[in-house]
Amino acid sequence: MFDKLIAAQQKAEEIKKRMDTVSVFGEVEGGAIRVTATANKAITAIEIDADFYKQADKEEIEELLLTAVNKALDQAEKINAHEMQAATQDMLGGLGGMFGA
Repeated sequence: MFDKLIAAQQKAEEIKKRMDTVSVFGEVEGGAIRVTATANKAITAIEIDADFYKQADKEEIEELLLTAVNKALDQAEKINAHEMQAATQDMLGGLGGMFGA
């Protein structure tokens, strides 16, 4: 029983490490602002097009930056949830034998 629980914990750690290597993006204004994050929801880069930056005002940049960040984090959440759901199904399938199912 404990072997299966330890295996499940190891699987969760593997998923977390793999999610650190998966990049997601949030873009606005045709790529004028682009945010990159990991599937573990860590922002790794923010790019603002120089021409857009020169002509945009502070409030516009702030608003669009928030939108781009939220898009990236939303994608990260979807990927993370999908991976965890798949892992949970695998774990539950493996744990079913412990209970005679």
